[in-house]
Amino acid sequence: MCGLCGVLGGPRHWADAAARPGVYTQHGDEFERRRERRARIAGLGAALRPVGLKVDDWQGTAYLLADRTGASVLVDDLAQLWAAADRLGTRPCDPLDPAWIEALESASLAGGDGRS
Repeated sequence: MCGLCGVLGGPRHWADAAARPGVYTQHGDEFERRRERRARIAGLGAALRPVGLKVDDWQGTAYLLADRTGASVLVDDLAQLWAAADRLGTRPCDPLDPAWIEALESASLAGGDGRS
């Protein structure tokens, strides 16, 4: 399948909806969806930094995941992102790994936003 099918493709993933108090909805305005997406990407960047990865937005429809050598992969949603991060990262993405938790806490205390 070519990359264009991903751009033209199917419905949004539920996590791409704009947050409203207590509810996820896809009926929010475009500004809210984009703001939420930027915040999500910043959080993902902070979470992925300890495993040597960074994430960027791609056309507002996908995520571009890259390692420090420049190898990259385009993924459609968060489920695919974590699977790709396991393959591309310097170590598996284990949310219970004490070293990963410590790196996240250190970045948070230092005021890091996850951008590299």
